[in-house]
Amino acid sequence: MQIVTDSGTDLRYSAEEAAELNIHIVPLNVTLDGETYREGIDIEAKDFYDLLEESDNLPITSQPSAGEFAELYRNLAKKDPDILSIHMTSGLSGTFNSALAGAELVPEANVTHFDTKTLSAVAGWQVEAAARASKAGWAVDRVLQLAKKIGDACESIYTLDELKYLIHGGRISHMKGVIASLIKIKPMIGVEKENGTYIQLGMVRSFKGAIMGLVNQIKKKHAPGSELRVQVLHAFNPDGASMLREQIDKIYKCDWLPMGPMSLVLGAHTGPSMIGVGFGPKAVFDEIP
Repeated sequence: MQIVTDSGTDLRYSAEEAAELNIHIVPLNVTLDGETYREGIDIEAKDFYDLLEESDNLPITSQPSAGEFAELYRNLAKKDPDILSIHMTSGLSGTFNSALAGAELVPEANVTHFDTKTLSAVAGWQVEAAARASKAGWAVDRVLQLAKKIGDACESIYTLDELKYLIHGGRISHMKGVIASLIKIKPMIGVEKENGTYIQLGMVRSFKGAIMGLVNQIKKKHAPGSELRVQVLHAFNPDGASMLREQIDKIYKCDWLPMGPMSLVLGAHTGPSMIGVGFGPKAVFDEIP
């Protein structure tokens, strides 16, 4: 079985590692100053944020088209018609619906779709688990059960130091966003599991306070000393990400995954200051083959 995903799941694999697990990543798109870039193909994080800093405009993002998915499904079906397509939450992106529409154009492909209801690190963990289980010969229903179990057990939470990108993208209302900007509020943001949309977890007055607020959100879910799988990602704020990792590491027994930049398309909606963490109980990953 072939695995298809999108770059919004932040799967941190080289091309060779992805090929070994039969994973195929469809890039999301970001447009700035009239130029459209395919994430991970035409532009990398540092170059994008350099352009963003120099620009007077704000970025626009878009999902892959149904035609792009159809072309990939068609090519994959020549080798193996069984395809599992796993995508970032449909609550924040049209990517999942594009994948559904693309599959309708390729009747020779047997495509099963899975909505992670989340994004970034935790979505990537679901993709990796599904790929490893599929490669081990698991039936698709059992693979889906594993992916859902990981999604149900794990959380994605974020904070950021500036709000203009969220306001521009419509992720928070304009008036509330303007007021929050004026009084220098730093929001803490989560992803709820029913619809996979952003929820506000609280607000504080400083970025350092927001980092501690994220740590406190983890404490609400897991007792200090628990064994967790944890991955800290950032838009383009490695210092903030390192601060968050340091605070988490003081409290939990962490199975750390590599820290690094999150999807450009996610960062375009939040700006370079965004930092986030995916976390869940280490035990939930024990059954991955």
